[in-house]
Amino acid sequence: MKKVLLSGVKPTGRLHIGNYFGAMKQFVELQNSGDYKCYFFIADYHGLNFIHDRNEMKRLTLDLALDYMTIGLDPSESILFKQSDISAHTELAWIFDTIITMPYLMRAHAYKDAETRNNEINVGTFNYPVLMAADILLYDTDVVPVGSDQKQHVEYARDIAEKFNRIFNETFKLPEPLIVEGVATVPGIDGKKMSKSHGNVISLFSTTDEISKAVMGIVTDSDAGIPINVYNIHKLFVNDSELKKFYDENAGKYKILKERLVSDIDTFMKPLREKRAEIASDKSTVIRILDLGARRANETAAAKMAAVKKAIGVI
Repeated sequence: MKKVLLSGVKPTGRLHIGNYFGAMKQFVELQNSGDYKCYFFIADYHGLNFIHDRNEMKRLTLDLALDYMTIGLDPSESILFKQSDISAHTELAWIFDTIITMPYLMRAHAYKDAETRNNEINVGTFNYPVLMAADILLYDTDVVPVGSDQKQHVEYARDIAEKFNRIFNETFKLPEPLIVEGVATVPGIDGKKMSKSHGNVISLFSTTDEISKAVMGIVTDSDAGIPINVYNIHKLFVNDSELKKFYDENAGKYKILKERLVSDIDTFMKPLREKRAEIASDKSTVIRILDLGARRANETAAAKMAAVKKAIGVI
C-alpha cells in the first residue's frame, strides 16, 4: 500500500517563487513519484487567523485552488479539498484541546513569535498546533513534507497522538516529517528569506512588468563583481554551470545581469500564466473538483472520527 502524504497551505495571498521552489515543486514531484496517496488541502480555517473579510477569503481560497492545479497537482492523482469542508478537523481539535496543556502550547514557535512582537494574541494563533495536529492525524498520515524549520509542527502532532493513545487506546498513527534533501531556502529581493510578511517576494505567475520591477529592486551588495542576491535567485531558473559562465563574463555589469534574470524568470512564468488563465476560465470545474475532493477526504475523516468517539466513550 502507498504511504499517506498530507500537506496544507493557508490562502493568505499570492504565492511567490519561494513557496514554489521551497515546497510546492516538491509536492508535485512526490505526487508523480507514485509512492504516495496524497492529500493537499487549502487551510482556510488556519487562514482565518489573518483574514476577516468574507469576499477576500472566498477569492483567496479559489486563487489557491487555481494555483494548486496550475503547478501540477492533479485531482485524478491527489485529493484536493478545503479544510473547512471537513468538520472533523475542528471537532478533533476540540477533543485534543481537552488533553493538551497551556504550558505545552506556549512552546510553539508561532506563539513565541507573536509574543515577541507584543501582539495581542488570539486563541486561534495560540491553538494553531492543535488544529494542525488534527489536520495531520485524521488521515492516518505517514509523512508530512516540511522545511527543516517546520519540524515542530509534526512533532506536536506526534506528541498529541502519543498522549491520546496513552490515555484512551491506540487510535492514531505517528507521522514523520519528510524533509526533501537539497531544497535550499529561497532568498528574497533583500537577501533575507523570501516571505510575504517581509515584502521581499517575486510572485508566482507575475507579469513581465511585475517581474522586472521586483528584479530591478534586488539589493546588490557584492564587491566581487557578482551580485550574490541576484545570483542566488537566478540559479533557481538556470543551470549553475551555464549561469556561472555568464556572470563571470559580465562581472560588475549589474544591469545586464538583472535583465537576463528578468528574461529567464519570464520564460519560466509565461506557460504557467497561460495555464492558470485557462483553468480560471472555468471556475465552476475548480469548485466541483474541491467538492469531490471533500467527499473523498470525508470518507477517511469520518471513519477516523468514529474510532475516536468510540475510544473516548461518546458512542
